[in-house]
Amino acid sequence: MAEENKPKAKKIIEGANDLSLGISMVVAVLIGVGLGIGMKELFGIEWLFWLGVFWGVAAAGLNVYKAYKKQLESLEELKNDPRYKNYRQNDDDDDD
Repeated sequence: MAEENKPKAKKIIEGANDLSLGISMVVAVLIGVGLGIGMKELFGIEWLFWLGVFWGVAAAGLNVYKAYKKQLESLEELKNDPRYKNYRQNDDDDDD
């Protein structure tokens, strides 16, 4: 009976992993906006809000880059896997 629950939990974990990138992007931007609002209120300088927004967007971009590198590493592991030895990348884009 434990084997029946295992695939369900695996699907939930994979789904949460897929959602984590989107959630981390939103959270990064919201934290940046919060920092910008806080700095603007604390120091009274209007452009500090936009600095916080920029930091949030930059952090979101960094999260995407890290996720890309992680997926690239897992692809390299699959290329060396004997189960996928017949895999070959087709660079020909001839759709004639």
